[in-house]
Amino acid sequence: QVQLVESGGGLVQPGGSLRRSCVASGNTDKIYVMVWYRLAPGKQRELVAAIHTGGTLEYAGSVKGRFTISGDNANTVYLQMNSLKPEDTAVYYCNFRGYSVTSRTNMDYWGKGTLVTVSS
Repeated sequence: QVQLVESGGGLVQPGGSLRRSCVASGNTDKIYVMVWYRLAPGKQRELVAAIHTGGTLEYAGSVKGRFTISGDNANTVYLQMNSLKPEDTAVYYCNFRGYSVTSRTNMDYWGKGTLVTVSS
């Protein structure tokens, strides 16, 4: 079993920066992708950024060039958020997904989420 603990977040002014982190405890050997999602009021959940264990990165168009995802050996994932805008206000969640070939089991772990508010 894997547990995810998030840190970072809070209130920041437009144009400011925040860094989120998500640390996994437990066996992460089967993890193949680490993802940041966000959920804003009245909107659907959005994939913000993802990093695959092979190094492939994905970004939502709305954050490309402003946000950077990075990770450490499928144990920790970071989200550096720069040039923040009010529309970035949302609850941000980390998500680790994996697959066990031996047991043919999908793995899907979530952090509890933290509110990021961008406001003056």
